Amino acid sequence: MTGLRILRPGPLALVEDLGRPGLAAVGVSPSGALDRGALGLANRLVGNAVDAAGLELLLGGFAARFESAAWFAVTGAATRITLDGHPIDPDTVVHAAAGAELRIAPPVAGVRSYLAVRGGFAVEAVLGSRSRDTLSGLGPAPLAEGDLLLFGAEPSRPVPAVDFVPVADLGDGTVEVRAHRGPRADWFTPAAVDAFFSVEWRASAEGDRVGVRLDPPRVPAHARGVDPAPPLLLERAVHDELPSEPMVVGAVQVSPDARPTVLLADHPVTGGYPVIAVVAARSLDAFAQLRPGQPLHFRHA
Repeated sequence: MTGLRILRPGPLALVEDLGRPGLAAVGVSPSGALDRGALGLANRLVGNAVDAAGLELLLGGFAARFESAAWFAVTGAATRITLDGHPIDPDTVVHAAAGAELRIAPPVAGVRSYLAVRGGFAVEAVLGSRSRDTLSGLGPAPLAEGDLLLFGAEPSRPVPAVDFVPVADLGDGTVEVRAHRGPRADWFTPAAVDAFFSVEWRASAEGDRVGVRLDPPRVPAHARGVDPAPPLLLERAVHDELPSEPMVVGAVQVSPDARPTVLLADHPVTGGYPVIAVVAARSLDAFAQLRPGQPLHFRHA
């Protein structure tokens, strides 16, 4: 039996590839790995095509046993990784013997780790992808204790002989992301658009694969002597009702409470809140690794 037995899935372990783009017209979001760069790197390290199915692991706490020998790589969040109790490096290819146990601890920076095995995971594809869409329920179910994931066919390309892969360290400091003005930026005052691109936002605890809500740079209302209702930063210039319109990955919707939400891979394909900005594709991976409270700045793309 060539596969990986799940001993402990952690908070949320999903099979993800690069998603199912191009189906928004029939109501299907793109889904796929939130940190596409991390999954692509893990696949390249083991000689897979970049779109092979891997595992996306939220907040670590993961343990699995290799039922057969395999090459694997772990990328993404900064965390402690062990194989049979021995520490191994991230962002490198490692060989596991049959029966070896892999453990991935809760991360110290970032929130999502990616595990690729040589051959990928051979789960059933739905609409051309092996990705789990957490909003619609498409794709393979979240992993549970005892699940066995079979490996796919051995790829034709060899395991790359790589001693070192330069990967930028994840930290808890300010993240800078690039964004374009949105299609409804004119629904906000010029001062609001300027504020969006100049103030320091913070990732809230309200975040998942559908989207991440952002908190404005305000002093908490419970602090002594603070006005509990300071002026809103993202003031609307147009107060009409906006009919639902198409949404894309990276769209930054602003809800009536003037808090922005950045839509991610499992987002709904339509929405009724005005979009003040759209995150540039090259900056989207950063939202996969944001921790609650982490600051970020938007800059013009």
